[in-house]
Amino acid sequence: MERPIVSDYGANYGTINPVYGLPAPAMAAAPATSIHGPSAPPANMFDTVPGYEGTIAGGGGGYLPPPPPSVPMPEQAPSSPNWHIPSISEDQARDSFAMYVSSKCCYSSDPVKEGVITSMESFNTYRYRLETFMESRSTEWSQKPYTGQPVDAGVQPAPGPWQIAAQPPAFFQEHKQTIKVPYTSSVKNCHVCLGMGRNPCTTCAGAGNKVCWVCNGSGYRQSDDRCMHCNGRGRENCSSCSGSGTRQCDTCHGKRQLLDFINHILKWSTEKDEFIAQDSSGLRVENLGKVSGKELFKDAQYMVYPVRGFPDVSVGQASERLVRDHQVKYAQTSLILQQRQTIELIPITKVNYMWKGKPYVYYVYGNEFKVNADDYPATCCCSVM
Repeated sequence: MERPIVSDYGANYGTINPVYGLPAPAMAAAPATSIHGPSAPPANMFDTVPGYEGTIAGGGGGYLPPPPPSVPMPEQAPSSPNWHIPSISEDQARDSFAMYVSSKCCYSSDPVKEGVITSMESFNTYRYRLETFMESRSTEWSQKPYTGQPVDAGVQPAPGPWQIAAQPPAFFQEHKQTIKVPYTSSVKNCHVCLGMGRNPCTTCAGAGNKVCWVCNGSGYRQSDDRCMHCNGRGRENCSSCSGSGTRQCDTCHGKRQLLDFINHILKWSTEKDEFIAQDSSGLRVENLGKVSGKELFKDAQYMVYPVRGFPDVSVGQASERLVRDHQVKYAQTSLILQQRQTIELIPITKVNYMWKGKPYVYYVYGNEFKVNADDYPATCCCSVM
């Protein structure tokens, strides 16, 4: 059996607690750090492990820079597809309008039945989306009560942060995993109880008893009757520690020692950015976020190349900007595993129609043929009693 690696705090570390045995008044006056012990491990409690010098307890050391990519950046753009732009028919526009009106309890269907479509205008609005699926790694010192677990620090060098094998999830699936780093485990005396396994009780400040709540410490109740709750002592045993003045250490669970080791935190995540080309239809842009579009283009590979040759120049410019931004922003702290870019056509049709000699407009948009008709002419005011 391997011998535990003991800390270099000194032979007497954790064997003497100066606050134990003090009378209650002195105990109560002792500093809070003496009663409770330090809340965080001291800086010199953790070993120095090559490759993990910036690791701290509780994380917060930042993400570890990944190794250089093993797959080269694509040198040329994929061939341009045939950008076919679909459009809706007059029947589809009328049917969508009828469904919209039927969903409104206060809308009359007369404009749908009697209205005459005079013209339809199609507006090609595009949504470009770039997704980057990546793996990030960070480390932190962790502790748990020592109960005889294997101790391997110093047996051989610990593997580097990016040398530890891990199985990623399917592309673009969020996941998080914690892996214990081999050859980083050592045993140290508990820094909270100083290796004693117990701490002074915080309820009674280590005295083992406290003022009787019935007689308020006088030993007597009304008149000269002795308090039966404390037998006239004025104090009662502390129920939190059963009168011992100490409680089991919550950090080491009474084991007196802690197993220190480095945890590897792996996170797989997807970063998304999108761009919606502006249109001149008159429909508010915020409406477009509520619908899906018709997919015109999709490209997924280790690293995508900006879109070339798209009819709307602003989409190509957005693709080039976002691809560059993702590679610069995320490659510094994460390992890019896959990128995916798509272009959707969000069809918008502006329908002009006449009803009772006046012109009106409604819009049909999105893959769901959603309708917007802010100026619908046949509404009534309904009140709910």
